[in-house]
Amino acid sequence: MSDTASPLTRDLMAARVAAEFQDEWVVNLGVGMPTRCSDFVPEGRSVIFHSENGVIGYGRNATVEEATPYVVNGGAQPVLLTPLASIVHHADAFAIIRRGLLDVAVLGAYEAAANGDFANWRISGRKGGGIGGAMDLAVGAKQVFLLLEHTTRDGQPRLLERCALPLTAAGVVTLVMTNLGLFEPAGEHFALREIAPGFTVDEVQRLTGAPVVAARGLREVGV
Repeated sequence: MSDTASPLTRDLMAARVAAEFQDEWVVNLGVGMPTRCSDFVPEGRSVIFHSENGVIGYGRNATVEEATPYVVNGGAQPVLLTPLASIVHHADAFAIIRRGLLDVAVLGAYEAAANGDFANWRISGRKGGGIGGAMDLAVGAKQVFLLLEHTTRDGQPRLLERCALPLTAAGVVTLVMTNLGLFEPAGEHFALREIAPGFTVDEVQRLTGAPVVAARGLREVGV
């Protein structure tokens, strides 16, 4: 690791994921880090952000001065509406998900597996909680992107050969963005497409619980 190496910030991670959004995509952003993505849509690109609470067509997160009561994203954070936004019943918002009209759902996760499985609703040893709408998003969206820290607070890997926690969905993950790089689940390994500046593939491998293979054309993460 070079002296200048440092993991990506959460804003850089969100910006890199947002760079994947294509024009006119319908995108759902899960609670936590994924909600930052609406602040980083590339200039000139139109993205329709969908929230399961019924706000369809919102934009960036609102400042305290801009905030409007009840206009919030899935994480209950105030957002700004775009000119063609709609407010619908949450049942209609879920109908959009279940009809398969979402181009991508960006979700947080506790674990991601090389075979495309992921777990984001229960931590080992904790009681309570429920899978909620994540199961609808995971199987209803055309693609699933994950946004998460590469390791736990005590340094254990979150990218694994197989998930140890109860699954949210099996085999659905398209991309995984962590503070160390951008990965694709490839069955028995993760393909590393982009790497955080200053890190080597071997260093990333030591922090990963599954084989990591450098993709052809591997480059530093850029936004």
